[in-house]
Amino acid sequence: MIIAVLTATYKIFIIISVLIIIHELGHFIFAKIFGIETDKIYIYPLGGISKFNMPLNTSPYKEFLILIMGPIFQNIAYFILLTIFNDKNLILQYHIGILTFNLLPIYPLDGGKLLHLIFTKFIPYKFSFKVVIVISYITTIILLISNNQLSINMILTYTFLIYLIRREDLKINFRYNKFLLERYLNNYFFKKEKIISNENNFYRTKKNIIKCNNQLFSEQEYLKKKYNNF
Repeated sequence: MIIAVLTATYKIFIIISVLIIIHELGHFIFAKIFGIETDKIYIYPLGGISKFNMPLNTSPYKEFLILIMGPIFQNIAYFILLTIFNDKNLILQYHIGILTFNLLPIYPLDGGKLLHLIFTKFIPYKFSFKVVIVISYITTIILLISNNQLSINMILTYTFLIYLIRREDLKINFRYNKFLLERYLNNYFFKKEKIISNENNFYRTKKNIIKCNNQLFSEQEYLKKKYNNF
């Protein structure tokens, strides 16, 4: 009896570990392909989080591929596990659980990052980040309230999620200043232009034209004036 329980526990550990590690490997490999360094990879019981030394103005296409390769590689891991263990239901249960958790609209999980990437195409960068943070809080709270079978592990998981969201929330201004500085230091090319009223409304995928005192300034003109004052 004890041996059977230990064997089942060992099998579950192997399944979860393989799914999570290969998921993060997908992010890592495609970041490497695009010349982006991986800073850290955190492995948790329900998934992992990869931190990249990636410019905030990285091509949305590249960022999307790096994001989506995690779930794609996890699906590959799922089929590999099916050839190792003769327990499709168990493998599918953990595969779907980890995949669903990582794709929740909670930043900095993959789902939250993907949501932010989509929003930046339609609304200003800073505002899009604030919206995603609010959605992250709401989603976590709804999950917590709606869970009728809360265990200590689940309470710790939700608490940790709130901590991660709060940490990203506190970094919004720092992140946005880095976003603007990157645009000043690098000559990014964008086909579409957008007239904005102030520097807090910069769009990620557009060439911003700043309207100030009835005058129009290009990004470089405006940012040069801003950073030359420091």
